[in-house]
Amino acid sequence: MGKKSRAARERHKAQPLLSTPVKWGLAIVLVAFIGYAISDMSGVAYDGKAIGVVDFSGLTADQRQEALQAANRSRCPCGCNMNTAQCVATDTTGPLREENIGKIRAMVRDARHKS
Repeated sequence: MGKKSRAARERHKAQPLLSTPVKWGLAIVLVAFIGYAISDMSGVAYDGKAIGVVDFSGLTADQRQEALQAANRSRCPCGCNMNTAQCVATDTTGPLREENIGKIRAMVRDARHKS
């Protein structure tokens, strides 16, 4: 078995494990993941903009967050496996849409009166 020349060994050592484009790609993916994680930490997948049929404008930031979290935690009773906010935001033809809108409006009223 022949030994590698010194130049061949040094050339092999000098090669990086990952190329620059791969490193940049990983960095971009990491930053995107961190951004997503931070945005998801609010506990609100469906915000006031997504639930456009309910008015959140008269609430403080804390009240708004409380109402949105409640709407994102509560489950739609029709068995669709969605939360109340998701059902209102994405299913415009659902059989319980109006009932769910009423539930979210009640959550807004509750949040307004708690503080």
